[in-house]
Amino acid sequence: MTALVIQARLDSTRLFRKSLLPLGGRPLIFRVMEALGIVDCEVKVLACPEDSAAAFAPLAEEAGFCLVPGPKEDVLARYCLAIKRFHPDRIIRVTGDNPFTFTDAAEFLNAEAAALGCDYAGYYGLPHGAGIESNNAEAMLRAEREASSPYDREHASPYLYNHPELFLVHRPLAPLRWQGHTMRVTVDTPEDYKRAGQLYAALSALPLAERNKGEAVIAAYRNIGL
Repeated sequence: MTALVIQARLDSTRLFRKSLLPLGGRPLIFRVMEALGIVDCEVKVLACPEDSAAAFAPLAEEAGFCLVPGPKEDVLARYCLAIKRFHPDRIIRVTGDNPFTFTDAAEFLNAEAAALGCDYAGYYGLPHGAGIESNNAEAMLRAEREASSPYDREHASPYLYNHPELFLVHRPLAPLRWQGHTMRVTVDTPEDYKRAGQLYAALSALPLAERNKGEAVIAAYRNIGL
């Protein structure tokens, strides 16, 4: 079983409360969940700090996501709370400031990682903000037990990919159709937010199931000259 888990919070420093800023008339975090709701997996989770739960709960329910609150600074622990609650074999990890995550790349990479038995998998070469990670759930639980540095706890996956002697790590170059390492589609700054509004408007004419496919996002990005 696979669980897709999005991490999000409210108190971002560079763009305050960005998760609730409107994108196409709805909060950014809702657009992220809406887009990823089409990914083929058994469980979908929004993992947030406890102090963000009240704001996120109605949006998660509307999007069909289960809300899992946890520690603010320990993102790894939040993922492991979701693992302990739902008992998946694999986790598709997504960050809540990426409304243009490639849904087709998410499914493809997760299937490849499962077939290879990888503990960690992530593509090189995708646009910044388009990618996902596919992690083995038991490996994440091991990381929670062993990782002690704040960096390893705050970012969830570094303990896996920085210890290839302990974990099977798969970090291939993305297929050519999804490559765009000079493109930026995350939302981390006011400039990113402006860009995201333009890109979302360009993609909104497409059916929901097509908007976050990699080639569609890349084509729209280029067509509007971003």
